[in-house]
Formats: sequence, C-alpha cells, structure tokens
Amino acid sequence: MEALDLLQWPAMAITLLAAWLVASQRQGRRNLGFWVFLLSNALWIAWGLQAEAYALIVLQLGLA
Repeated sequence: MEALDLLQWPAMAITLLAAWLVASQRQGRRNLGFWVFLLSNALWIAWGLQAEAYALIVLQLGLA
C-alpha cells in the first residue's frame, strides 16, 4: 500500500470530526468545524489526485 493510500483514513476521521463540530451548539466549535472541513477537503483532494478520482476532487472543490 502506498503512503498516500493511507491518507484516506485520516481524511475520513477528520471529516467526521468536522461534521461533529459544525453540529455543535457552541459557536466556537462550529467555526472550528468549518476550518476542519476545509482541511478534510484538502486531504481528500490529495488522496483523489493519486487515486485519479476526479469526481471526488471536483466534489471536494464544490464543497469547499
């Protein structure tokens, strides 16, 4: 398994963390969740480039 193949696992975990943060009732956590989502977008794009998953890349750009 290539090193970038392993990137999908932290990307998934960070995406879940971001979803939890933006669902918070605390404004500070929601704001942090936005930035964490942007980080997860970047990680998914990095993984998508090496996997040639172009639809995933376009999706992440659209979500960002």
